[in-house]
Amino acid sequence: MSDVVQTIASFLEAVHPYDSLPRDELVRVAGCFSRREVPAGTTLYAAGEPAEGLFLLKRGGVEVLDPSGGLVSLLSARNSFGERGLLRDGLAVTTARTTEDSVVLMLPEAEFRHLIAEYPAFDRFFNRGRGGEGRKTDLTTLKVADLMARKPVTCGPDTPVREAAALMRDAHVSSLGVTEGERLVGIVTVRDLSNRVLAEGRDPNAPIRAVMTADPVALTPDALGSDILHIMLERRIGHLPVVEAGQLVGMVTQTDLTRFQAVSSAVLIRDVAGAETVAEMAAVTARIPQLLVQLVGGHHAHEVVTRLITDIADAVTRRLLDLAEAELGPAPVPYLWLACGSQGRQEQTGVSDQDNCLMIDDAATEADMEYFARLARIVSDGLNACGYVYCPGDMMATNPRWCQRVRTWRDYFRGWIAKPDPEAQMLASVMFDLRPIGGAASLFANLQHETLEAAARNSIFVAHMIANSLKHTPPLGLIRGFATIRSGEHRNHIDLKHNGVVPVADLARVYALRGRLGAVNTRARLIEAEAAGVISVSGARDLIEAYDLIAAMRLENQAALVKSGRKPDNFLAPSDLSDFERSHLRDAFVVVRTMQSAAGHGKGALT
Repeated sequence: MSDVVQTIASFLEAVHPYDSLPRDELVRVAGCFSRREVPAGTTLYAAGEPAEGLFLLKRGGVEVLDPSGGLVSLLSARNSFGERGLLRDGLAVTTARTTEDSVVLMLPEAEFRHLIAEYPAFDRFFNRGRGGEGRKTDLTTLKVADLMARKPVTCGPDTPVREAAALMRDAHVSSLGVTEGERLVGIVTVRDLSNRVLAEGRDPNAPIRAVMTADPVALTPDALGSDILHIMLERRIGHLPVVEAGQLVGMVTQTDLTRFQAVSSAVLIRDVAGAETVAEMAAVTARIPQLLVQLVGGHHAHEVVTRLITDIADAVTRRLLDLAEAELGPAPVPYLWLACGSQGRQEQTGVSDQDNCLMIDDAATEADMEYFARLARIVSDGLNACGYVYCPGDMMATNPRWCQRVRTWRDYFRGWIAKPDPEAQMLASVMFDLRPIGGAASLFANLQHETLEAAARNSIFVAHMIANSLKHTPPLGLIRGFATIRSGEHRNHIDLKHNGVVPVADLARVYALRGRLGAVNTRARLIEAEAAGVISVSGARDLIEAYDLIAAMRLENQAALVKSGRKPDNFLAPSDLSDFERSHLRDAFVVVRTMQSAAGHGKGALT
């Protein structure tokens, strides 16, 4: 094996989904990549031109632009791009241009298609799709249970027609299930009220049984979307009850199908990019809960779901920056808007606040700083209006502390590393998750490298960061149970954010620090930490599997809340889980707690 192939293979071991390949196959694939060193400002491919292959950024930065020149995304090391053209008609649908001197790997189209066909991990990852979220989200193959938008609204057969109509109006539904006890006996729709009551002059006080469709055709939750389509088309109906063991559990309508087909991350990003006002963007982000339900129902990996949802937040932020500059005029000096927290890690779910900051070129004058204070306010207020609520800890660019010249940021990081008091630990934990969103990414590149190097060399700072990472612990009870919340609104629940995914994110951040690893995403950090030998193979794999289970369960719980008509949150009642699910969730928490203990005793690399 040549040195070049060996280097590429080592790099691929820390990049998903290549990390799932058998070792021999990974080495073979590494030999198929071509390697290019390209200067800043190089166009790698342009929209409308034939797609060359799949690109993978090894070092540097790339901006992806839509056909009109609008920014779609900013990419960093380990990001793939160019697959859209390969998965569509062979023509690139975007333009990719380097933002700094970069090293780019390119996999030929034929090899890319081979991997898609032969390895499910590649199929799932790349067919997550920007236009339909992948094959598993195909309407025809989804289960009926994943298409039900809300709990059914019902009435008894003796309910007066007038009351049934009022019930539909107040619940904003177009149909009612008519039940006796728990058994479905009929269905009535708005169309029935129009055709069978108004058009025929019937008494509005007559019982609903007189106008309902008795013993309607129904489906079970495990039926497929194709069954819905076939029945609706054959029988020319727009509402289908879903019945399990004789009990009405849901209703699927043509509106549900239309909503499903109209919601995808690509559609939402397109609509955000075309929005002219904050209100228009807020209308788009209001559809994110439905996208969450759709993606979870499609059984996508949690890291794909959160990446797609975060992409929308990134697009909203960049559009707000555009609107701010349109209002204030061009920026007087280069600047960079960065996200931290879950957006920085590309781990946003159905509920997220905003965490952000501004880095400004050192040439900025005091008058220039006034400009950026106004820009920060426009963007932050816009994010809040779009559902990304203000950070409770004021970790936002509107806080003058987090809207500073690069030299001030450099002083911040140096100070936190030199004097790691509790506040410094907290701030460093947040700021190590920074990710550029819009502006001049070069303002952060050197600072990130310098900070990682300085922090990793300071053993006292690392020790404090390890201690800080142990503050959030898994909710383990004393005897094979869970330590649930004891009082308040979420009594008898566990917090899958602060006691579930956060402990893993905190550990992954420490591993990245110790290994001088540039990844920000939690799962990517764990994979890189394993490859760099910061933690053992067995420890890394156990922790990744535990994290996958906890993060997936968090998303499934949020999707279930949305489907029940509630807002998504991070609280789960263990009593809602099966014995099997409770056992596996507890085992995952035990793995996390074990890894925390090892880190606390200085054995993280030996676990």
